[in-house]
Amino acid sequence: MNQQFSLSGKVIVVTGGTGILGNSFVNGIANAGGTVCILGRNKAVADERASIINKNGGKALAVQADVLNLDELNQAKHLILTTYGKIDGLVNGAGGNMPGGALQPEEDIFAINLEGMKRVMDVNLWGTVYPTQVFGEEIAKTGKGSIVNISSMNSKRAITKVLGYNMGKAAVDCYTQWFAVELANRYGDTIRMNALAPGFFLTEQNRALLTNPDGSFTERGEKVIRNTPFKRFGKPDELIGALVWLLSDASAFVTGSMICVDGGFSIFGGV
Repeated sequence: MNQQFSLSGKVIVVTGGTGILGNSFVNGIANAGGTVCILGRNKAVADERASIINKNGGKALAVQADVLNLDELNQAKHLILTTYGKIDGLVNGAGGNMPGGALQPEEDIFAINLEGMKRVMDVNLWGTVYPTQVFGEEIAKTGKGSIVNISSMNSKRAITKVLGYNMGKAAVDCYTQWFAVELANRYGDTIRMNALAPGFFLTEQNRALLTNPDGSFTERGEKVIRNTPFKRFGKPDELIGALVWLLSDASAFVTGSMICVDGGFSIFGGV
């Protein structure tokens, strides 16, 4: 049974591998026996994380690229293929929010920062589509593999303020389902696409929004906790089990699915 969950022999690319959640992703893949390619814009962080994995007996490669730059992604693909000769899996971990993609309660709803919203949508949607086009082509040549996108609780419920992120992740869900069907039509059961949907995890991007300097919850943080049956935020390493399952042969009959790792947030009616 354990062999089904093994990633041994698989070369897996993780975009956004230099982020907080990305750190858990790359370490989880390495610990499951996979060879992990840590892709991000911050080469120093990618190098550091790859070095730690390699020193601990794993296999990792640091790769610098912007997920919205096709030239850089193709250069990254060339480096990975030169180093390992193949690509078996992809985790589209790049994404997130930024101030321009938010609308505060006091702001005019008819004076939305349209460019800011577009930038957030771009990094979440096209930052998922572009890497899939580049690396997915190699997965198809390998003949068997798995692509995991990162969805969010924001994709299915209206979470206030972060409109750009809501729209971007909703588009990722649509893309995941559509592309999963098309992959199946063309490649049968050999290439799968699913989405991992985290609940609320503390990251660099949302820490100030959800917690005060003393560690207590902000008003928004308290609302999240009230609507999460587990009554706490998630820990990044709690995403690893579901991610490894989706990348491994243990989920061989799973495609087009959104796997929620959210402490019950998505199913709680608030009463």
